[in-house]
Amino acid sequence: MRRRVGRTLRRVEPPARVVDWAIAVCVAVEVASGLYSFTRGTPSGAWVFWLHSVVGLTLVALVCFKLYRVRRRVTARAAWDRFTPVSVLQSVVALAALATGVFWVLGGNVPILAWTTLNLHVGLGLLLVPLVLWHLRGRYHSPRALDPDRRAALKVGALLLAGTVAWRATETADRALGGATRRFTGSKPTGDLYDTETEGGGFPVTSWVADDPDPVDRGEWTLSVRGLVDEERSLAYEAVGPERDLEATLDCTSGWYTVQNWGGVRVGDLLDAAGVDERARYVRFTSVTGYRWSLPVAEARDALLATHVGGRRLRHGHGGPMRLVAPGRRGFQWVKWVESVEVRERGDAMQWLVTLVSGFD
Repeated sequence: MRRRVGRTLRRVEPPARVVDWAIAVCVAVEVASGLYSFTRGTPSGAWVFWLHSVVGLTLVALVCFKLYRVRRRVTARAAWDRFTPVSVLQSVVALAALATGVFWVLGGNVPILAWTTLNLHVGLGLLLVPLVLWHLRGRYHSPRALDPDRRAALKVGALLLAGTVAWRATETADRALGGATRRFTGSKPTGDLYDTETEGGGFPVTSWVADDPDPVDRGEWTLSVRGLVDEERSLAYEAVGPERDLEATLDCTSGWYTVQNWGGVRVGDLLDAAGVDERARYVRFTSVTGYRWSLPVAEARDALLATHVGGRRLRHGHGGPMRLVAPGRRGFQWVKWVESVEVRERGDAMQWLVTLVSGFD
């Protein structure tokens, strides 16, 4: 039986170095598409999630080929060198990342503290990056030595096709197991993951990285509107009460989503009242923690600065006194505890760094 499996693998397996470099490329695509998917909240970005799923399932086959080929080198302790332990750890992390991803797609979730299985999958994927780089440091072979041929290309193409078929199969299985309410982003309804009766507000209280300020006093809080405007303004809480309602989906990168009715002031109304300079291209929303995110002016106009949700004042944990509601954006871009709106000529490249360091003081 073992010999038969070995012969089958050799017939379908691409050349060894093609497998090695294909694994490296797949890991790079998975990390890039996974991070990029965090910024896609509209169906037009669904292709990123499809690509991530197909390449991930293709990676499963490639890792199996790799492990079968090096099994004797790993089991024979005398063959180990200083790079072998990290390579073994890399294999364990890779298999765990792939397993948690498939498990999540099939409707599974085993929370670990505040982490969903999707959070664990993301964490394992990011951990894989330095492990792969260390592995390449000790096992690097130039791509020039790959010697690709038509047969190798066909085998790799067949693996991608198999990954696509497997992805469609998991989608079908997910629907059969009751996961039809999962969004294209992979997020699941809040009630499937959390007890919303105890979370409050009908959805979880979550913060990005270290953003967790003390409750903001509504009586002392003000919202400033500044930058490329005709008249800078400073508004008290009572002056920005719920004038508009907007039903929008909050899709958190933790793997859950909720559809809520938000009440607040339309950003476009604030900008019209302040007067926007013709040079304006972006609007930056900044939290009391220093966290910030920018939207193009046209998109920002249709966003809402919410003071209420479901007819009630926003709780502190949900971003009260005021949070940004940006339809089509992922949850981490919905800035909480907003204290300033700044109209700018240029975007804010540093906002990506600020997402990692805001809240630390």
